[in-house]
Amino acid sequence: MDSWRRVRGLLWTVCVILAFTSVMWAQAAPVAQEGFQPQVGQAGKDVVWVPTPYVLVEKMLDMAKVTPQDFVMDLGSGDGRNIIAAAKRGAKAVGVEFNPNMIELSRKTAAKEGVSDRATFIEGDMFEADISKATVLALFLLPDNLRRLTPKFLELRPGTRIVGNTFGIEGWAPDETDTSGGDCGSWCQSLLWIVPAKVAGVWRLPKGELALSQSFQVIAGTFTVGGTPTPIVNGKLRGEQISFSVGGTEYTGRVNGDSISGTAKSGSGNSDWSATRVSK
Repeated sequence: MDSWRRVRGLLWTVCVILAFTSVMWAQAAPVAQEGFQPQVGQAGKDVVWVPTPYVLVEKMLDMAKVTPQDFVMDLGSGDGRNIIAAAKRGAKAVGVEFNPNMIELSRKTAAKEGVSDRATFIEGDMFEADISKATVLALFLLPDNLRRLTPKFLELRPGTRIVGNTFGIEGWAPDETDTSGGDCGSWCQSLLWIVPAKVAGVWRLPKGELALSQSFQVIAGTFTVGGTPTPIVNGKLRGEQISFSVGGTEYTGRVNGDSISGTAKSGSGNSDWSATRVSK
């Protein structure tokens, strides 16, 4: 009997410990805390929180030329400053953030700034977020985060603008950079990338064939006329806009899926040109 009492007492103690542990775990679960104030350098799921200086936020949005017609997204949106600033410019803006405390803080700030109707904050994983509708991404992420997201960036509509703070995207040179002074003491370089159209493949022209390879916004290849290939030079893309030179002729145009149309400029004048992709 004494042995049974000891076993029963031990089981009771274990149950109490488990119950107490469950309560403590529930208290520690990631739920919004009253009076939460973020701390610079606090750990997050994939990044630590370091806010972009407000002067750089505005510079990034300037570089992206944000208008009320844009749909702006921020991945790892922190305290929501990029999204709120974009909403103040009239854009619809969505921030994706894993920390519920940051989400709650962002929503309160958006309400205080009068932009809750345009600034939305979603609790979630930035790597799983649907960014397909974005026309602008405003980010402050580490190089490894950017590397993992690059395949998703390249699936965005050509012409989508990506602006970031300080850190580059591996292998993808920015289309523009700028450094803010004044009140910006650190993390003051803004970078702009414009998602390029996909042009790799073979294109047929009325009088020849254009074979293109592509590395982000840089293109190379040959233009073959009458069986003679000539290398193209200065090949580049800026969203849907393509330009390159062959011999003494400069070609510019707009890419629309599997077709290109534009203007060829040479010493003898200007002429229209067009091409159709026949293989990728």
